[in-house]
Amino acid sequence: MRVSQFSCPMCTLVCSSSFILQEHVELHLQDQCLAEVSTGNTCSPALTSPSASSVSGQRRFECPMCAVVCTDSFSLQEHVELHLEDSTAANCAAGSPVSDLKLARRLQQEEDQRRREEETQREREEFKKLQSQFGLDGSGGYQRQMERTMERAVNSGLLVPAEFHSKRAEMMESLASGVDDGRTRTQGVLGALYDYYQTKCRDCVHVWLSADTDHYCSSAGDHGWGCGYRNFQMLLSALHRLDGYSSLLQEKEMPSIPRVQNMIEGAWNEGLDPQGASHFKQKLQGRRAWIGATEIYSLLTSQRIRSRIIDFHIATGPGNTHPLLFDWVKQYFCQSSRSSRLPPRLIQTALPPLYLQHQGHSRSIIGLEQKRNGSFCLLLLDPGLSVSDIRKLLSRDTISSAIHHIRKFPRSLKHKQYQVVAVQGVLSAEEKQISILNSRTLCAERIP
Repeated sequence: MRVSQFSCPMCTLVCSSSFILQEHVELHLQDQCLAEVSTGNTCSPALTSPSASSVSGQRRFECPMCAVVCTDSFSLQEHVELHLEDSTAANCAAGSPVSDLKLARRLQQEEDQRRREEETQREREEFKKLQSQFGLDGSGGYQRQMERTMERAVNSGLLVPAEFHSKRAEMMESLASGVDDGRTRTQGVLGALYDYYQTKCRDCVHVWLSADTDHYCSSAGDHGWGCGYRNFQMLLSALHRLDGYSSLLQEKEMPSIPRVQNMIEGAWNEGLDPQGASHFKQKLQGRRAWIGATEIYSLLTSQRIRSRIIDFHIATGPGNTHPLLFDWVKQYFCQSSRSSRLPPRLIQTALPPLYLQHQGHSRSIIGLEQKRNGSFCLLLLDPGLSVSDIRKLLSRDTISSAIHHIRKFPRSLKHKQYQVVAVQGVLSAEEKQISILNSRTLCAERIP
């Protein structure tokens, strides 16, 4: 690599940098200026410099780099500095270390700007995904999703236009009444399970079952976001059958999902969970909005039903499992038989099912198995299971193979966090108002 050299025009010195040369020449000019000042003349001769000359007794200062003649050393200094600045610019253009540094800085600034723009764009896209995921993107709710599904069926030839209009009219009638159409409901599940454990399943030491509960699965109108509403319908189906709760329920028939959304908005208007209400901007109807444990709590409290949220916020077992969750569920079902005698092998309690929430999904706990080796297995009704899958539990011929759909061992529940909503009695009018006030800072009971 060729190293640039810069010769001083006023002496024999050779510099490796234009900046060093500039400083060196300035020293020459400063020496001239000092000599000029010391003699009291306008400008003193620089005897060692070829740039100073005398014509007719007047000192003249010739530029060592061109033919310009200056009348004093200060003017000459400014003039020479212009030459050196031009030389520096030319040197930068030729690829000097200084120019490389400036180029590197500029490239780094451009790269930083590009990264900031990409990060901003990525944040926008992630925000849009979250809005879509939680139904806050304005793309419509249950009714619009159902209509779009039927429209696609017509376009693909799976549904003729006459059927489309007939089904749409039925849907509109159901939505207007606020009553679920019952198309996704399966009854008799708990009775079939009781019969199965009594006659066929012999590998369990104890089995606890909840009160009779209907299964509600997702439909075309709420597929992908309606699990929380469907689990509330399951819980409500049990409460309708229990004397201690049925008289408190304002909805005597099973409400549709849009009606449940309306009920949650009503709970918010009463003052329940203002933080949750703010998150959804006080509105659920017409949106594909997911709900979770706090919305279930608000719904129940608004109906004067006492409930608790229990938060299993960290895994406490090997392999990211949650043994404390299983222990707590056992204690919940055992509260119906607190005698000192050994409980019978099979117990169907009068306890409502438990609402189980984890990231992205929710299910209903309708029972618990205790195996001979002491291990536990939850029995979960999942809104994601189809009507045909659940109906296999109703047949003695298929229940033995179908029951694996609802059995969940600890190794199957490895999400980071689980929350349980448990119904535990009724609230007086005064207790309801206290619960509303306390919900301003709604806190779950953390285990451990």
